[in-house]
Amino acid sequence: MIDRDGEVLWLDNGLVRLGLVPALGGRLLSLSTPDGREVLWRNEKLLTDRLELRQEHQPHGGSLGDWVNYGGDKTWPAPQGWERADQWAGPPDPVLDSGCYEVTAEQTADSAVVTLTSGDDPRTGLRLTRRFELGGGSGYRMTLTARNTSARTVRWALWNVTQLGPGEVRVDGPAEVTELLAGTAFPEWHEVPGGVRVPVQDVVGKLGFPAATGRITHTADGLTWTQTFAVDEDAEYPDRGSRAEVWLECPQPRPLAALGDLDPPARIVECEVLGPLTTLAPGEVTTLTIDCTIEGE
Repeated sequence: MIDRDGEVLWLDNGLVRLGLVPALGGRLLSLSTPDGREVLWRNEKLLTDRLELRQEHQPHGGSLGDWVNYGGDKTWPAPQGWERADQWAGPPDPVLDSGCYEVTAEQTADSAVVTLTSGDDPRTGLRLTRRFELGGGSGYRMTLTARNTSARTVRWALWNVTQLGPGEVRVDGPAEVTELLAGTAFPEWHEVPGGVRVPVQDVVGKLGFPAATGRITHTADGLTWTQTFAVDEDAEYPDRGSRAEVWLECPQPRPLAALGDLDPPARIVECEVLGPLTTLAPGEVTTLTIDCTIEGE
């Protein structure tokens, strides 16, 4: 069920196949069905179908315009920002986003588990862990952990970001939507029974969902990918209370100066899940569990 091919770990149970690349920020860079349909977006200019680099890229810092976006699924700390010490100034970031993660793997007759662990990031004080568990069904579980490895008290939320191709997104919960960021405009959205629908559209912008109840789906090319997660009704969440977020981007005629010269490489949909803001004394941890499933025609 676990196969290592160079820098890539493949998990496969015959119903779903995951491709993990520890050296690229612990990313999940392929999520496919037995008929070869790919769920995630990845940058084909940077990566082959075997998830090998077409050219080497060194860990880096700088503005959003300097970020090497491989795509896929990754975990960051929130809130994001470049103005204060309590904001994560990435991506790019040489440790949590593009650093090499350590690997442990365990396989039984019923499941495969791979755990990817970042280095210790001096700026945030965090060490991130991404644990993937694949059983016998058409889904997998991610257990995300942030540990304070510094000597100071810090306050962060876990923030899981998944990049997909153009598709329709549904966020379950009351139609409370926060307009967070307009690169070109705020994305259009519609209230539907039991949730909010974000249609396919060419725009660069982000919406937050402070009343999300723990389920977000993305549908495209006959596949529906679903994330379910617990929410804490009494907790404080980052980004004006957002428990989930949807970011859309599409190529632009020139980099967006207002977004640090971000130059979107493709039409991308990000489905983002956030944990609550948590104060962590040295050695303490916060955890977020996300169950992911794939349903197809």
